Amino acid sequence: MTVQDVQYPTQTPATAAEQATRSNEPRTMTYAEAIREAMAIAMENDDRVFLMGEDVGIYGGAFGVENDLYERFGTERVRDTTISELGIVGMGVGAALTGMRPIVEIQFSDFACQAMDQIVNQAAKIHFMVGAQAAVPLVIRAPGGSGTGAAAQHSQSLEAWFAHIPGLKVVMPSNATDAGSLLLAALKDPNPVIILEHKLLYKQSFQVPATFPEARLGEGRIEREGTDLTIVATSVEVQRAVEAAERLAGEGISVEVIDPRTIRPLDTELILSSVEKTGRVLLVQEAVKFGGFMAEVSAAITESRAFGALQAPVRRLCGLDTPIPYNPNLEKASVPQVDDIVREATALVREW
Repeated sequence: MTVQDVQYPTQTPATAAEQATRSNEPRTMTYAEAIREAMAIAMENDDRVFLMGEDVGIYGGAFGVENDLYERFGTERVRDTTISELGIVGMGVGAALTGMRPIVEIQFSDFACQAMDQIVNQAAKIHFMVGAQAAVPLVIRAPGGSGTGAAAQHSQSLEAWFAHIPGLKVVMPSNATDAGSLLLAALKDPNPVIILEHKLLYKQSFQVPATFPEARLGEGRIEREGTDLTIVATSVEVQRAVEAAERLAGEGISVEVIDPRTIRPLDTELILSSVEKTGRVLLVQEAVKFGGFMAEVSAAITESRAFGALQAPVRRLCGLDTPIPYNPNLEKASVPQVDDIVREATALVREW
């Protein structure tokens, strides 16, 4: 069986959520529960899939994502590791090269800094360097973003680093359905995939279909339709953008919100089509502006056919150029909030 042949059924051993799945009823579940269910689906139906990382076993994960997977699948399939991100990812690369389907959890995405050699110089390049004679079907899950009071070394948004590297795919789910669907899609992919899960989303509840819909890496979604302004946002900023759009609707401004879902590969066509329709675009990310991912989106727009449709300059709304503070008020002020999106969107529409 090849990597591409793997098909994961959408049912797993019985839990309350899984019983709802079997009855085809929509259910309410948290972002963390959706990730756990997706991992269980894959592990139940493919013996090659296993999970490893710091405290993912008995402890159930630093953010409780794994919960009871250790009891359900045992020590061979859910492996606690030493505190060495370089070693953990290196083992994942080796396991993937031998035909396994490893899921590596990095406890905080910031700690990927310790494993960049394995991520950038090994996982991303081996397929190319051996002339496609080997694949690295490795999935790396990493919590990112601010809002939990974890301070400068545990709260960064580093997606631009990874998206810059040819050979890596980068996923940023903004809701529970996508968290499950995109994880299953990543596990089918023969390439290394990094999934950046925002920490603020783990405990949030969402309406989720009875079964995870099939998702494709590189396929974005129109989260909310509009005609006056396009907002492209990622991760937790998608929710803030939708909330801002609803407020702006009361002021007579119609906003279209685009969720790329994966930033590498990027659904550029979806973004360009929306910009052509609205003529204005606001790009929102939590990461700092300089060298950020939204600079790439801005360049894609200005270098394309959509440039002629612009009625105003492309505008970016990003985190401040500072490490994330520990103080909760300063932390919140350092990244875009709903009020910030409303302010910038209003200026784009009213002033141009």
